[in-house]
Amino acid sequence: MSDDPFALFDIWFSEAKVSEPNDPEAMALATVAADGRPSSRMVLLKGHGPEGFVFYTNLDSRKGGELADHPVAALLFHWKSIRRQVRIEGPVSAVSDAEADAYFASRSRDSRLGAWASDQSRPMESRDLFEARFDEVRDRFKDGDVPRPPRWSGFHVTPERIEFWQDRAHRLHERRLFTRDGDGWDEGLLYP
Repeated sequence: MSDDPFALFDIWFSEAKVSEPNDPEAMALATVAADGRPSSRMVLLKGHGPEGFVFYTNLDSRKGGELADHPVAALLFHWKSIRRQVRIEGPVSAVSDAEADAYFASRSRDSRLGAWASDQSRPMESRDLFEARFDEVRDRFKDGDVPRPPRWSGFHVTPERIEFWQDRAHRLHERRLFTRDGDGWDEGLLYP
């Protein structure tokens, strides 16, 4: 096993991509609301490495507002097919405009149009109204590229803690915890 948490994550993520039937990049994102309550939802991992774990969203969404107010988050990957979990905790920072532009450009045209049409997390009067907004946006951009909306970007979660959980018989699971120490990592084990 690797003593580098990013290398270990790469190994486990590669195995999950082969074994997990749906969305191995799906992760639970937990944020903190203004009243101190936790809030979680599923998002998709769009990049990772020593700089952090990256996801994208509408900045005006609930999660965007919570991250603006409290720039810390926790992530959880649960790969049931390989009986493993990875927990990540740390501060959050915005991706660069260039990173956000590049990722946005890689999305399907309809996904880019949907980002313009949706007021993510806001109350919606009707599905028909949303679909009409989508049609309006499609007409607006019919003759050209679909640029990234100003309210749409991404975040890096820079880990301060990464825990690797491996299922074992009789609930004698293995838990390895990496804690950031300056530019390196301290490693230890946790009781299951």
